[in-house]
Amino acid sequence: MRQKITNAFTVDVEDFFQVEAFSQVIDVKKWDNYTCRVEANTDAILELLDSKNVKGTFFTLGWIAKRYPQVVKKIAELGHEVASHGMSHQLIYNQDRKVFKQETIDSKSLLEDLSQKPVNGYRAATYSITNKSLWALDILVEAGFKYDSSIFPMRHDRYGISDACAVPNVLKTPNGNSLVEFPISTVKNKFFTLPIAGGGYFRLFPYMLTKWGLSRINKSNSPFVFYIHPWEVDTGQPRIENISKFTKFRHYNNIDKCTSRLSNLLSDFKFSTMEEVLINQGLL
Repeated sequence: MRQKITNAFTVDVEDFFQVEAFSQVIDVKKWDNYTCRVEANTDAILELLDSKNVKGTFFTLGWIAKRYPQVVKKIAELGHEVASHGMSHQLIYNQDRKVFKQETIDSKSLLEDLSQKPVNGYRAATYSITNKSLWALDILVEAGFKYDSSIFPMRHDRYGISDACAVPNVLKTPNGNSLVEFPISTVKNKFFTLPIAGGGYFRLFPYMLTKWGLSRINKSNSPFVFYIHPWEVDTGQPRIENISKFTKFRHYNNIDKCTSRLSNLLSDFKFSTMEEVLINQGLL
């Protein structure tokens, strides 16, 4: 019997009102006006992982860590990997480089202080390391990160580098530094690129399509990365008004099915932290 490949289970720890798709109707300066639901929702994911004896990587927003330090402490205490999701969940290619650098350093320091462990991994808000913001990779190296998981090898309205390497690799930064990259998993052929790594795609696609795509990656002897957000298991989250029908569909569709699908996923595939997977691949 063929041994299962170990894949990376990851969580982008942010709250429902911080989603980039809502940024046109929710001002970042008003985030404190919303009731945070991230603690209970993260707990729900932690409990599910515990029931399946799985450890994962939690890319945690500095904004969340400042206000809910117990979330970071609990993740670390339960043996999961704490990684950085930046500070303010802003698109990197819209940020000033100095601001990005300071936020990157500050969020890493904060997470390390709370978890009492090195924070080696980074994931950009909305996967916003694109051809317009490759300069950010050198800042990650300067800040001491060992790996990044921000590049989506596809075309999208907010993210993506369509010709990026689709498997874990060591990339060269614009300044000639080396950085391990675990790109967001896709299934590619000469006709299409199928985003299959989780999030909205996990909710919008039938589960059997997700399972087929992820199995195909493993059959090629490569690990995949899966990602989810705490708000995606929250059926009771407040509904945001004045958003487009498309955004409403993309955000809310099948949230009621997400937990049961996650349970199936965790049974169907083998998972661990991103750091462990990269060590197994000889990249760290």
